[in-house]
Amino acid sequence: MSAKLQVALDLLQGKRAVQIAREAVEGGADWVEAGTPLIKSEGMEIVRRLKKEFPGKVIVADLKTMDVGAMEADMAVKSGADVIVIMGVSSDSTISEAVQAAAKFGAKVMVDLMGVRDPLKRGKEVAALGAEYICMHMAVDEQMGGVTAESLAPMIRKMPIGVAVAGGITASSAAQLAAAGAEIIIVGGAITKSADVKGATRTIKKAITTKKAGRGKEFKKYAEEEIAEAFSKVSTPNICDAQHRQGHMKGIKRRNTKDVKMVGKALTVQTLNGDWAKSVEAVDFAKPGDVIVIDAGGGDSAVWGELAACSAIGKGIMGVVVDGAIRDIDEMDAMGFPCFSRHVSSDCGEPKGYGGINLTIKCGGLKVRSGDWIIGDANGVVIVPAEKAVEVANRSLDVLERENRIREEIKRGSTLSKVLELKKWEKV
Repeated sequence: MSAKLQVALDLLQGKRAVQIAREAVEGGADWVEAGTPLIKSEGMEIVRRLKKEFPGKVIVADLKTMDVGAMEADMAVKSGADVIVIMGVSSDSTISEAVQAAAKFGAKVMVDLMGVRDPLKRGKEVAALGAEYICMHMAVDEQMGGVTAESLAPMIRKMPIGVAVAGGITASSAAQLAAAGAEIIIVGGAITKSADVKGATRTIKKAITTKKAGRGKEFKKYAEEEIAEAFSKVSTPNICDAQHRQGHMKGIKRRNTKDVKMVGKALTVQTLNGDWAKSVEAVDFAKPGDVIVIDAGGGDSAVWGELAACSAIGKGIMGVVVDGAIRDIDEMDAMGFPCFSRHVSSDCGEPKGYGGINLTIKCGGLKVRSGDWIIGDANGVVIVPAEKAVEVANRSLDVLERENRIREEIKRGSTLSKVLELKKWEKV
């Protein structure tokens, strides 16, 4: 028997969720899940709406229940849920109570093992308590760090009851998990963030049925060159949003008139206003792919210009960011060399040599260390700490995909405020 495809509606807006669910069902989704964020936003009413809309489909209420199992199960089942989700880290009595309450109405319990330290042991325990399904779940925050659901595959066949698998699954991993014995493949973003929900669902459904991998972007543990590629696909606003609106260098602007983008790892320089010695010497220390980031104290006398840029291009340096002034921007523009600064000035000082290279500096009000990721475009410059690069790269791509879906809904005749239901969320 082929595994079932469950579409997880982890949105905040009920209207959007129902529309996406319609398209997913048309594309072949077997089960429809009211995700935890959606239930928290819309309450049990969204479960009622989904059951009314799809009476022939299995409706899953992902309650993530931790306590009062009977009460929450009763509430969800009476609203139309066929399957309710309880957390495996909850007590045995909570799971047992939920199982008994659901059974009175012919509903089933799925136990989510997210956060469980010994999944196989807990799987056997919840099976004994009467749960029908186990959900092996790779949490979103783990996915952003590059851990994928495929790592769960070896444990699937060891579980004593039916296994559902969730966590960043796309067509490229759905086939592998189905082949490993998963009975339910739970897919969220790869469907709900797609501009073509029906088409994306069909692709994943085909991968599950044939057990042959289709195409799909996975969150992953990027190698260094892949991090640069990931950041090149997104805008600095995407990256800023992915960092909770943080990381933007204040007052630093792109000086190129051409549409150039800069992505690389920082090589830091600290100097005084107008003292361009260390800025130029940094080119000799830099590696291909670096971005030279200069703290000149916000001064208005240039510490970088055309000849420094010529040297940098020869070394494979990706661009320069100066909290201070640069000059010769027409020439650098003609070279296509990305240059960002607080000021532009014809004036420069003397190469006195104060300061240093590879120091922790401040640029645009932010701390910058050599090795941090620097991304610049027409919107400005953002910094990503080196240790968070993989996570932020994944989250930035996630932001872009969500925006692409919203853009598609706007094209269909809606507006941004309507898609996001802003009135509902305005602060009272």
